[in-house]
Amino acid sequence: MKKLTTRIIAGKYKGKSLELPSLDSTRSSKSILKESFFNVLQYNIIDVVFIEAFGGSGSIGLEALSRGAKEVIFVEIDRLAYKTLHKNIQCIDASSCTALLGDTFEILPNIINTQLKNNKTEIILYIDPPFDYREAMGEIYLQTFKMIKNFNNDNIILLAVEHKSELEMTQSIGSFEKYKSKKFGNSSLTYYKLK
Repeated sequence: MKKLTTRIIAGKYKGKSLELPSLDSTRSSKSILKESFFNVLQYNIIDVVFIEAFGGSGSIGLEALSRGAKEVIFVEIDRLAYKTLHKNIQCIDASSCTALLGDTFEILPNIINTQLKNNKTEIILYIDPPFDYREAMGEIYLQTFKMIKNFNNDNIILLAVEHKSELEMTQSIGSFEKYKSKKFGNSSLTYYKLK
């Protein structure tokens, strides 16, 4: 069976091939969505800590690294996806990446509220909860919003949520205010900044 792959679009590692996990375990962000996301970020990505929650293959975080993020943290619960993520990190730059195997809802709040709480480094947070391919995922967004409400760091400069286009995102979540939303077929990206 042919392996699914994607490529890094721009930056230091432009053109590098990344393996994608099986579609049974994860769903990859569309190239057009990824390109749009990084066009919005432009130079804000340089020297930030970039966190990709529900990391999958790591294609968003590794793109961020290629474009100048100083460190990338990934959290992924699916073992097969994590294995692929780990392989991709080794091919790009393992020294600038941290991949954590486990539940985003447990691990991410710990990273944000303890390790990075009083850190001067700016954080960009990319949250792409799994949808469509697993049963009983209806509660995933409620869990995601509840988690975001507990983030009070003033060093989070941007929070982006990739979600089903049919989902109406609230104007504010905790300390964050919605400022932009863009649709890409079934998927949309909604951006939040600190109020």
